[in-house]
Amino acid sequence: MSTDKFARRALNGPTMGTRWSAVTYADDDVDAAALAADLQQAVDDVEREMSAWRPDSDLERLNRTPVGVWTNVPRKLMQVLEAALLVGALSDGAFDIGVGDLVKAWGLGAGSRSLDADGIASLCGRPWSPPPKSLQLDPVALRARRLAPLRLDLSGIAKGFGVDELARVMRAAGLSSWLVGIDGEMRAAGSKPNGNPWAVGHERPHRDTRSLMGVIELDDSAVATSGDYRHVVEIDGRRHAHTIDPRRAAPLVNDLASVTVLAPTAMAADAWATALLVLGAEAGAELAHRVGLSAIFVTREGESLSSREISLIDLPLTKC
Repeated sequence: MSTDKFARRALNGPTMGTRWSAVTYADDDVDAAALAADLQQAVDDVEREMSAWRPDSDLERLNRTPVGVWTNVPRKLMQVLEAALLVGALSDGAFDIGVGDLVKAWGLGAGSRSLDADGIASLCGRPWSPPPKSLQLDPVALRARRLAPLRLDLSGIAKGFGVDELARVMRAAGLSSWLVGIDGEMRAAGSKPNGNPWAVGHERPHRDTRSLMGVIELDDSAVATSGDYRHVVEIDGRRHAHTIDPRRAAPLVNDLASVTVLAPTAMAADAWATALLVLGAEAGAELAHRVGLSAIFVTREGESLSSREISLIDLPLTKC
């Protein structure tokens, strides 16, 4: 395919404490400024509905509604809540959006960077009733209610959904070849005008340096990575992973440094990467096989790293 009439367009903007990005090759008929505005609006809508950091978000409104009382929720938030409950059920609770109180008590959430020992003790002593037992959804009427005093947190899935919303805008603009992303969650369609696939880096899970273990080629698919190395918080001189293990009611500690998942949507890749990271290398690999996921598990032994690929299709990974 000739590339003469196609220009590379790279767009980006702020969202969710980081930045979104979009790359496409398009002719002069594409209004880049209008496209950027539509992309920004899409992620702004996701943040307004699903952010745990915004008191006025629809998610926080649901969290404030008294237990047992129905509240209306937007269609997209309902879509994410349904997906979260499905992954939670299939992972036997490893993916749990009901850990918001634990996130806050451990100093990992909005407005807090200190450990609340009393809060942790009270939460550990409270009978745990994870979704879906503690969250009831009515998708037809677009309403939801909490059945227990839990705080919902969508940080393990909302960013992926935001990437899918970027993808929706690109398709609506009539573009057939693009790469969009928020942080390490990426989604691609088509290929570059020269026929080459879209490629994203598979990052080496080092806390203080950035380098690649390999490159993943995306073919109308999405990729997401969860790990213990990039998003951490230091409390009383100790570094804690930003992911809560709901079984321990504490930040994650296991043999995995990172998990990368390929899936048709970024929302699915995002949620499953978190679930498999919480489960650990062996249980995570078993679940990946069982539900049909392609994933890369990176384990850490001291300063050494080793990777293992679970592939139900040929995993397009080029190692560095």
